[in-house]
Order: sequence, then C-alpha cells, then structure tokens
Amino acid sequence: MAIKKKTAVIIGGIAAVALVAGGITAAVLAGTGNSSAQAAGAAPTASAAAVTFNLGPKQDRIRLDKVPEAIAAIKKSGFTPIEAGKLTVVVSPYVAPLGLFATDDTTLIGNETDIAQLIADGLGLELNLQPAAWADWPLGIQSGKYDLITSNVTVTEARKDLYDFASYREDLLGFYVKSDSKISSIKEAKDVAGLKVIVGSGTNQEKILQAWDKENIAKGLAAVEYQYFDDTAAANLALQSGRADANFGPNATAAYAAAQNGESKLVGTFNGGYPAHANIAAGTKKGNGLIEGVSIVLNKAIAGGQYGDVLARWGLTSEGVTESLVNPAGLPRE
Repeated sequence: MAIKKKTAVIIGGIAAVALVAGGITAAVLAGTGNSSAQAAGAAPTASAAAVTFNLGPKQDRIRLDKVPEAIAAIKKSGFTPIEAGKLTVVVSPYVAPLGLFATDDTTLIGNETDIAQLIADGLGLELNLQPAAWADWPLGIQSGKYDLITSNVTVTEARKDLYDFASYREDLLGFYVKSDSKISSIKEAKDVAGLKVIVGSGTNQEKILQAWDKENIAKGLAAVEYQYFDDTAAANLALQSGRADANFGPNATAAYAAAQNGESKLVGTFNGGYPAHANIAAGTKKGNGLIEGVSIVLNKAIAGGQYGDVLARWGLTSEGVTESLVNPAGLPRE
C-alpha cells in the first residue's frame, strides 16, 4: 500500500503556486470541486446516487446549431483551418472523465471531446479529433498541426505569450469524504484540524493544507495527519475503510468517481490556483484569429443550456462557468 505519514508538516507562508503541467497530474490521487463563487472554499451538496456513464464508442454527443456571429468573426479575422471545412482539435486521452478512449480503444470520448464538438458545431466546421500525449500539444499548436486544444489546459500568463485562450471551466480542487461521513463542510483552516487527509505530494493542494496546518498549530489546534499513496485504489480504500477522513485533490476525477459509485461526497471546493484564480480554457496559436469565434460559441452554448448538459453528462457541473472569457487573467509567472 506504500503509505507515508507526517503529522505536522509546515511551510513558511500561505502562498501557493498551482502545478499546471496538465491540470490533473498522476501525483494527485483522487477527489476535488468549486465554482467561481466558491473560489475561497464552499460546501456544495453531497454526491447523488451512483450513475452509469456511457463509455462506449456510440456517444450521441450533445450538438449545437451554427452560430452565425461566431462564423462571421472568424471569417473577418482571416482564420483558416488547418484542414478545409474541419476544426482539428487535440485531446490528451489520459483520464476520465476529461479525455479517454471508449471501450473500443479507438474512439476519443469525455468532457473535453464534447466541448470540442460544441465549438466545431457552432463554427460550422466538422470536428476532427486528434489524440496526443500531453507534452506534445504545445508544439502541435505552434507548428500548425492542430487548430485548437480542449484538454484541461490551465491559463497562465506565460502560456498567454504563445497562445490565445477561451475559458470554459473552473480549475478546481476539492475535499471528498465518505458518503456517510459526519463531515459536511470543509471551507477554512479549522475544519481540517486533527483530520487524516489524503493529498498528493508536491501539489498545490498539499501547500494549501500545509499552510492551514501551520495556522491551526499556531492556535493550539490539532495537526493534520497527512497520508500519501502510490495509487488511487489504495487511497480510495483508505477513505472507505475509515483510515482516512478526507481526500484533497483535483475535482474532475473525484467528481466523476463520486457520481459513478456514490461512495464519496464533496464537502468543500477551492480554485486550483488558490490563492490566485485559475481557469481551464480552449487554446489556439496566438493571433491566428480563431479564439473570438470560439468564445462566442461557448457563450452561446452556455446561454442555450448545451454547455451545462455536457458538464452534467460527465459529472462536472460543479466546474461550470457563467461566461467564456478571451484570455482571462492567468496564473502568475513563476
């Protein structure tokens, strides 16, 4: 099971820089959640009963009509798709429910592919999905291999030097507990005092937890007991068996798992860039003229409900936004 424990790990200061290489990394072990109104930490409702997700190749994706103003915007900008009549979108199929291969091991599915479908529909283009390793998308966008990426990319000021972005999700962290846990809310430092918390080593959520722990210890409250696991299954077992009280990590994967099995519930959410604000966005080569049209389409889908339907389809309603912004403020340069 390879578990390591610490009882009073302290860092100097509360500042925390998000790990944004892929939004969700292997180092993070399972749960999280939030909306822009909950960036400082709120307590959404508990998970619903278990639901079944369609992981087969026949997805029957939610579709959107053409959005004339978006089509006009990219025509005026001079944007030209890499392949005529198609929008070539790269997705990294590395984790459910964001991007993964269907049960046929060939078809790309997930929340990010569904968002790509809405964008392509609104622009009046055929969707051409392309899988790629996370590390390969920047060069692919820069070289003209792909028009757009929708794959859990966090907006940063450094990335904005090379790419244009249209936001479409909150980058969230969250606390998940066993579904029948007496813990109903974790929104500030005192709420974690004395708890056994699963967290990924070296992650932003660990830094947040350590800062809170320092604050609690200074006030004479009980220290957090940190729990680190090598794999998600072991972490989930610890939570369900009662050997851990809570799991603090990326929201998307944990929200999906909670909806899928009904064994855990969300009790607190925080923006992934805490104390800064982080957005997940579609990205394209800077200055190519595409991004305004993308944002127009996303806002049309938000207003029309198709966007909300996509998030609900993958258990990610807690990460929804009310507006797509072009090049919003990104996480600060390191």
